[in-house]
Amino acid sequence: MIGRVTPPPPAPVVTVIVPGFEVADYAQEAIDSLRAQTLTDWLAVLVDDASTDATGGIFDAAAAADPRFRVVHHAARGGLSAARNTGLELVETPFVAFLDADDRYTPSALERLVATVDASGSDFAVGAYVRLRPDHDGGNPTGTYVTGVVQPWVAAATDPARSGTTLEEHPEASGNIVAWSKVSRTELWRREGLRFPVGKAYEDQIVAQQMYTRARAFDVIPDVVVHWRERFDGTSITQHKGELPVLRDYLEALAGGIAVLDGAGQPRAAASRVRLILSMDLPPLVDIGRVHADDAYRRELGAFTRELWDRAGDAADLDPAIADTLAAARLW
Repeated sequence: MIGRVTPPPPAPVVTVIVPGFEVADYAQEAIDSLRAQTLTDWLAVLVDDASTDATGGIFDAAAAADPRFRVVHHAARGGLSAARNTGLELVETPFVAFLDADDRYTPSALERLVATVDASGSDFAVGAYVRLRPDHDGGNPTGTYVTGVVQPWVAAATDPARSGTTLEEHPEASGNIVAWSKVSRTELWRREGLRFPVGKAYEDQIVAQQMYTRARAFDVIPDVVVHWRERFDGTSITQHKGELPVLRDYLEALAGGIAVLDGAGQPRAAASRVRLILSMDLPPLVDIGRVHADDAYRRELGAFTRELWDRAGDAADLDPAIADTLAAARLW
């Protein structure tokens, strides 16, 4: 008598690339969020970018406990882009996604994104995200985090749901520029030769616009798919915009993304992106610039502000308070 044969597990459909550098305090939470996915047929490439803390050990332990994890250890630090590119070279599944090792997926993130793009035939699907911020009111010295709400610019890009859309039809999608809010067809990356620019911060900006402009179509869904962490210890790159080299990379990335939209003949998306940068990205930088010790910070921010202001003109239609803030920066 032949006993019952256990069917093989389903072939993985999506590879999640998880880069990490010195994220021992957060990596386990990212790994646990992958294990908690309602879609179980995934693989994850954990790329330790030459960490000196316990990040590599946490990654190795995940792979030892679950065969869906694969670990790559960089011998020397290459940066976030290099780590993501390392993972891309190893992808063999139909779909690919990204998750930074200090962030976390919501439980149905992969299921919703993969099902959406699989059903539509689009090149990728984009979801919403919220900030995961330290709870300064909690009085917990170990660092309790609380989730925020979907911000207006995130909702403008992802709500309502759209299937098989383009930038011509939905220019506001260009405001969702983070790599980890998307699941894309691996074929898109191969067809277009897409890779992250090595040695630059804010590397998502240009790659996101390349995806939007080169995709045959994309989908958006209003579901929150990622909790994006603002670190309690202030070590995230987005928490270092007061440093002049970081500001330079940031402004270069913003300008580079707009240039991609211009080069692809997407004036409505470029105009939408300019308005969003003027209203959201620049005011906090101006606040930093007002009290910054380095005049070069103000000069470079002022030049960028003038360039975008002149480009937007009256079409920016900014809140008066924001317009006043930018007016000060235009004089720097």
